[in-house]
Amino acid sequence: MSGDLSVLDRARLRWRARRGLLENDLIITRFLDAHEARLTETDVRALTRLFEMGDNELLDVLLGRVDLSGSYDDPDIRRLVEQMKAM
Repeated sequence: MSGDLSVLDRARLRWRARRGLLENDLIITRFLDAHEARLTETDVRALTRLFEMGDNELLDVLLGRVDLSGSYDDPDIRRLVEQMKAM
């Protein structure tokens, strides 16, 4: 995968982004709508890791209730979370 995502890569990312909580879906969809065209391979890897979080934990992070920790406390994940929180 190069810096540009193929249509299939975009579809896979959107599928991985689907969440059980509407609030997460809204935040992530808004982020992808605004930034998807510029996502790099590094961004996709970071988002894929972020999307492994449980729904409630992810919502707490996206709403700034808790900070990223453990294996999720990664500079690339932090950068993307900050972008999502700023929207």
